[in-house]
Amino acid sequence: MTKRVLITGASGVLGSAVYDAFRAGPHAVLGLAHSRATGNLVQVDLTHVDDTRRVFEEFKPDLVVHCAAERRPDVAERDPEGVAKLNVDVPRQLAMLAKDLCFTLVYISTDYVFDGSSPPYHPWSEPNPLQLYGKSKLDGEIAVLSVDSATIIVLRVPVLYGPAPKNSDSAVNILVDVVEDQSGKKYKMDHYATRYPTNVLDIASFLVRLSDLNKPLPRIIHYSAPEAFTKYEMCLIFAKILGLPHQHIVPDASPPSDATPRPRDCRLSTKETEELGVEGGLGCRKFEEWWISYLNAAQ
Repeated sequence: MTKRVLITGASGVLGSAVYDAFRAGPHAVLGLAHSRATGNLVQVDLTHVDDTRRVFEEFKPDLVVHCAAERRPDVAERDPEGVAKLNVDVPRQLAMLAKDLCFTLVYISTDYVFDGSSPPYHPWSEPNPLQLYGKSKLDGEIAVLSVDSATIIVLRVPVLYGPAPKNSDSAVNILVDVVEDQSGKKYKMDHYATRYPTNVLDIASFLVRLSDLNKPLPRIIHYSAPEAFTKYEMCLIFAKILGLPHQHIVPDASPPSDATPRPRDCRLSTKETEELGVEGGLGCRKFEEWWISYLNAAQ
């Protein structure tokens, strides 16, 4: 069924994939961006409440996928006020618009709402974020789910990768730059935390197919690829694909002590998601296979 779909953060790694996926179908799609509003994207500062409302009232969306956020834990620790504005106040405002304008709001959240001590985590598991980024995303979840009579879906996802304008846009893609840096610089690489890197193209496809389901949906949904890697293990995969030595990358299996706290293993259970009956299921592609194709095409 044709829908009017609005994507925030449509210039980001996830937002651009979601924007492209919905545009590939019969839908009317509007993409919003702030600092990188190029092409057909509309520039909007979501912290400006009146401007945001005006855009939403004019477009009249049926579905809004809210991808805009401060996603960098280190930045969050340095600017708690700015992060609260973007990761909590903006989602709350969008949920109020969802109530007033009768659209469904999908709020993208994170596995970092959990402390990583007892995986796997289900949608009903008790959150306990270890750092400000995770807390801000949890506060955003609470904010959107607290708006009475609004139709809200919280979609929790893990660390993301996929096509990106710059490798620095993704905590996974940036590791390619580390592997390719053969200048002699040494890198200490996390071999402590287990991550479940998930392709933004798969999340985008899933959201399109989820939007086709004609039945009530749970308020919290988990989406994650099943393959587990540390960042060091991802580097080894990239080195193998690129045919490069990796002796300059040193594994560090000790818990982080001088950095922003990061959980050990936040594996999201997708059992409940798989039971929703979305056509095609989760549809997660294999990590190494995708990177072989992507990196070979770039060379």
